Amino acid sequence: MTDRPDPRSRPVPAGRFARARGMGGLATGLAGGVALGGAQALMRGERPRLSQLVMTPANITRIADRLSEMRGAAMKLGQLLSMEAGDMLPPEMELILARLRSEAHVMPPKQLKQVLQDAYGAEFRQLFRSFDTRPLAAASIGQVHRALTPEGQALAVKLQYPGVKGAIDSDLDNAAALIRWSGLWPPELDLRPLMAEARAQLHEEADYAREGAALARFGTLLADDALFIVPSLDATRTRDAALAMCFEPSEPIEVLARAEPGLRDAAVTGLLDLTLRELFDFRLMQTDPNFANYRWRPDTRQVVLLDFGATREISQEVSDGYRGLLRAGLDGDRDATYAALERIGFIKQGLGEAHRQTILDMAEMGFALLRGPQPFDFRDSDFTDRMRRRGMEIGGERELWHLPPAETLFLQRKIGGLYLLATRLGAKVDLAALARRFV
Repeated sequence: MTDRPDPRSRPVPAGRFARARGMGGLATGLAGGVALGGAQALMRGERPRLSQLVMTPANITRIADRLSEMRGAAMKLGQLLSMEAGDMLPPEMELILARLRSEAHVMPPKQLKQVLQDAYGAEFRQLFRSFDTRPLAAASIGQVHRALTPEGQALAVKLQYPGVKGAIDSDLDNAAALIRWSGLWPPELDLRPLMAEARAQLHEEADYAREGAALARFGTLLADDALFIVPSLDATRTRDAALAMCFEPSEPIEVLARAEPGLRDAAVTGLLDLTLRELFDFRLMQTDPNFANYRWRPDTRQVVLLDFGATREISQEVSDGYRGLLRAGLDGDRDATYAALERIGFIKQGLGEAHRQTILDMAEMGFALLRGPQPFDFRDSDFTDRMRRRGMEIGGERELWHLPPAETLFLQRKIGGLYLLATRLGAKVDLAALARRFV
């Protein structure tokens, strides 16, 4: 192992006490700032709201830095809130959550060595010919390193941050209390379902045996698909806090934006087709659409699929519900579309006629893409801007505020993420032909 300094290095607080102290210190610092800011405002004859006192530029930086430093549940909760309720959150909170999506510290070499020793034992060096201390990637639960076995096999090894798994519940409780105290979370939105889902997802993602099994399942499901590569699991070097797999050399999926149009279009079509197969055929979906989970191998013209920690089983009921929604949308049947949206829990029951039509108009904007006679050009479409404007209008109608069930949220996140990827790559896809295959 060679110690190479990484400017992103910062130790992860490992024990529950240390993590609770980190959140408590953040809350204390914010409270002190609020008290000082409130006193100064009163002296000026002002009566600011609590959220105005909390969300100063200095406090925004302080919150984002501390959650990023702690990683684990606090950071994941921020990411989930951003994805599931971002359109309804004030800009100050969205700024914090956007930083959590883009920033991640990494473990310094000394802590990394301790994690390796805890995972593999004191003789861990015998399992590897070399181990790069600078990670290939870092996220909320762990970070990934390149390594070589004594036989020369290249590996990617995901190491879980110390203390993260055991502190999931307390981290979430502390983070939620801070969010509620700040006054930035809209009272019309019940935070509890998102908390419960974040709790379940984090415990699943921290279970590397579960992720290894999902990796193997997708490897089997896609073994005969020439477009996709799924890394093979190295079971001999996988532990409770370490997940080892073969390293698949590849480049960021964004390089396809510069590829020839036919190649780019085929890759994006394949990814969208895979999502529909996950929903309707496999009923097993990798629900995290982070661009980093897709890589491109130029020499073989294949997509490498990574990170199966967020893999979820899809119930027959939900799969059938989405098939009915897709069929109704393709047929342009507004009544059937509305009934299907209610069935999957995407909208709440009992909306008035005006709000019903608002929802259907927005749904029609999406389904119109699936009925076009020509391939849809993601590069030149103004669809995203139109949907964002309509979403902001709906966000202003508090009667329409609703958090769908977890399964629906994760499906929507995956679909929305792939739409953004297709737009980034500038692909053209025959969406109508693709959708018709599954109804």
